[in-house]
Amino acid sequence: MSSKAFVRIAAVPYVVWMAIFVIVPLLFIVGYAFTNSSGALTLENFSNLGVYAPVFKNSFLQAGIATLVCLLIGYPFAYILSNERPSVQKVAILLIMLPMWMNFLLRTYAWMTILENNGFLNQFFRSIGLIDYLNNIGILTTDYIPMINTSFAVVLGMVYNYLPFMILPIFTVLSGIDRRYIEAAQDLGANRRQTFRRLILPLSLPGVLSGIMMVFIPSVSTFAISRLLGGGLHWLLGDVIDMQFLGGTYNPHLGSAISLIMMIVVVVCMGIMNRFGDGEDEAVLL
Repeated sequence: MSSKAFVRIAAVPYVVWMAIFVIVPLLFIVGYAFTNSSGALTLENFSNLGVYAPVFKNSFLQAGIATLVCLLIGYPFAYILSNERPSVQKVAILLIMLPMWMNFLLRTYAWMTILENNGFLNQFFRSIGLIDYLNNIGILTTDYIPMINTSFAVVLGMVYNYLPFMILPIFTVLSGIDRRYIEAAQDLGANRRQTFRRLILPLSLPGVLSGIMMVFIPSVSTFAISRLLGGGLHWLLGDVIDMQFLGGTYNPHLGSAISLIMMIVVVVCMGIMNRFGDGEDEAVLL
């Protein structure tokens, strides 16, 4: 048996898995999106999406903010970590991954306890006199700083849960950069800032783009974080889709239409980012 034939046979389980759990569900979503409850073809599901325009805006805005915050935190951390000793890198990666071994809902419930009106943070702020000070200068009229059930809490939950997905791909790419390139740039007279801007940053762009996609996509479609930390007051697309499939307003056709539009928008964003990344790679080669 040739190696190509062996590879084809070995790929059969993967192809079957993809067909059953990826292709078939996508076909169901497309079918539901373009039909009504009687099974007739219709575009009515899409014509009703204008009602949820604020939810689309809020979802992409909050997911974009969370992705930007993850990038601003994750890139410097990954850059510093890539220059550390292997022993330090192993410990740091372990600490980054450690919270991921805990259940997603438990991590989110923990933040509810921290952010609630009588939670850890507000108790700490009271103990240091910050809340009394804010009341005295007229910024607050309560004995707590409202954090839970806010957009801030939702974005914080996204950043906390998805930050490792930004750090790890950037760290992997930065660690793989040949140090001889950096030494060559320094030999040619480039200072540290020029070396970073003209060499390291462009070469690390694939990791940055991977991190952005790995944070933005789950952020824009999440519903557990917005429900628990937002108190159901700050709806995201995931909440609307969940309501259409499992809520009292059961309408899988409308839910499928929303899901399809969201997937199309995400795919378009990914395509634009990939083209941007290709252009940066060509610029580095030039």
